[in-house]
Amino acid sequence: MGPATESRNPADRPVVLCGLGRVGWRVLEWLRAAGQAVAVVDTDPPADDPRLAGLTVVKGDCRRQEVLERAGVKNARGVLIVTSDDLVNVSAALLVRRLNPDARVVVRMFNQNLLARLGAAVKNTVALSVSALTAPMLALTAATGEALGAFKLDAGPQQVSELVVAEGSDLAGRTVADVCGQYRLLPLALTTAAGKPTLLLDVAGDSRLSVGDRLVIAGAPHDLRLLIEGGQGGLLPGVLWAGAVRRWVRTIRRTLWEVDLSVKIATPILFVTLLASTLIFRFGLDTSWADGLYQTVTIVATGSELHGENRPEWIKVFLSVLKLAGAALIAGFTAILTNYLIRARLGGALEVRRVPDGGHVVVCGLGNIGYRCVEELTAIGERVVAIDRMNDNPFNATCRRKGVPTFVGDATVAEVLRQARADSAKAVIAATPSELANLEIALLVREMNPGGRVIVRLSDPQFAEAVREAAAVRYAVSVPALAAPAFAAALFGDRVQTLIAAAGRTLVVVEFAVHEDDPCLNGTSLRAAVVDYRFLPVALNGHDPSTVAGQRLKTGDRLTAVAELPVLERLLRREPATRDQAVLIDGYPFTAKDGLLTLLRTARRCSQAEAEQLISGMPFVVAEGLTRGEAEELHAKLTRERVTARVTSG
Repeated sequence: MGPATESRNPADRPVVLCGLGRVGWRVLEWLRAAGQAVAVVDTDPPADDPRLAGLTVVKGDCRRQEVLERAGVKNARGVLIVTSDDLVNVSAALLVRRLNPDARVVVRMFNQNLLARLGAAVKNTVALSVSALTAPMLALTAATGEALGAFKLDAGPQQVSELVVAEGSDLAGRTVADVCGQYRLLPLALTTAAGKPTLLLDVAGDSRLSVGDRLVIAGAPHDLRLLIEGGQGGLLPGVLWAGAVRRWVRTIRRTLWEVDLSVKIATPILFVTLLASTLIFRFGLDTSWADGLYQTVTIVATGSELHGENRPEWIKVFLSVLKLAGAALIAGFTAILTNYLIRARLGGALEVRRVPDGGHVVVCGLGNIGYRCVEELTAIGERVVAIDRMNDNPFNATCRRKGVPTFVGDATVAEVLRQARADSAKAVIAATPSELANLEIALLVREMNPGGRVIVRLSDPQFAEAVREAAAVRYAVSVPALAAPAFAAALFGDRVQTLIAAAGRTLVVVEFAVHEDDPCLNGTSLRAAVVDYRFLPVALNGHDPSTVAGQRLKTGDRLTAVAELPVLERLLRREPATRDQAVLIDGYPFTAKDGLLTLLRTARRCSQAEAEQLISGMPFVVAEGLTRGEAEELHAKLTRERVTARVTSG
């Protein structure tokens, strides 16, 4: 296949996707849903997979120029590189930038040091991390139990949670606007006890909450915590600490348990030898207890002679045996104990002293995602205990420096979980690289602590759904499915921060970038865009959108909004809203006549005489060919001037 023909229309230019791993397949689904022409590059693409039907598929290494050229990279509008190897991803990104200086490049990165620097160093390149995209949601879910998602604004992190109005709650009978206004929250969805759901713009502020209602809200974690504690009787237990004596006894017991068998054998033999020798000196040579012990230790440790003459023959034999036995015991004991300490097994025992009795969060698996979860949890003040199988994991030492007790062991073993007090923990995050191990951890923890929360890291979204339904593990999540929309949106300058399952629908928190050639947003008022695309604005350039609702969006603006998936797909395609709406005027006061004439001349591009002729008959069309949002915005403006108007279609 030769290079693709140059195209001037951006919509006709393909997107090149490099890598069909777990993340790659999910990204491909999003690109196809967005109506993009996709060329796939993979070292071993499946030949008969129906998901590749109708696509350009190139087999080969994405680091090779001829492979990328066959995929049409020189004419591509963007390239997504999502293999599981950082070196491959960086090499391919630099090659793409050389072959096509204008294409937007989105790169998957594991290395945290390279993550931010690559995007800053290479023009029009975005580096994203799966762990950075998903860990905040996992951490907040563990911390509060009701985190459906997490995203960031200039004002700080924001959390999405579901509030259930319980029996006896002081929220019952209050309106949605009253509750959200008091705690500075944004309502996203409301499902009544009867099962009727409303989302985003359809959530009425004057709706009164009843027992059993489920309200999905977004806001700062601190504000949400106050609401959950106040409205539901305190669902967030604090950390429970044992007394100092109990914690030290626990540490000593764990220390003895961790001692090697060889140390346990050598130590009693050494002390029995010292005791026997002291008794012989005390009763055989009639010394004091102190002199007997001193002589024994001196001979065993240094091999020195016993002072005095005319000693019995049996004493000489005893001293010879004691010197030989002492030399062997001291050398063996020292070697065994040194080897034990070098392997630092004592460190794990000492960690027990810093483990709370309950109310903490246990993170199993200190990989990229697990360590990110630890960072997020400690940042919001949660007490964390970590478990990892590998003693040489570099994250272990980092976690300990953060004050996080870290155990080396297999979290699928019940005793290891008990050492971390998982049986009384507030939540457990199973984030090891093995999905089977994560499921095993979840089931073990549920047996040990039925009231605790278990967040399970999985890959396949269908498997995650099956675990949630069949195994009743509520917080089983597919990490690639959560991260994939962010990669697809970054291709267009947009940034998906999280997906939210609410009221049986999937909502997306996305940051849209307004471009110069953007037919959907550029030049459109925020109020009209909200109506046309049915999204809920959260922030505009870091400001409260309610204060700038009438402002027109312009190039360079960044709009953070919550939308349903179909809306996101329309905006990813930059699909213009339908212009089939008109505004008719049935009557107006005399004071509004001059304003209407000016509006008619502008909207219909007519002369003053033509405008006066139009206004003389009722009803008349003041503007047509409008989107629904533009029509409603104009209608609201006319209503404020006491003009009788209506919106029609056709």
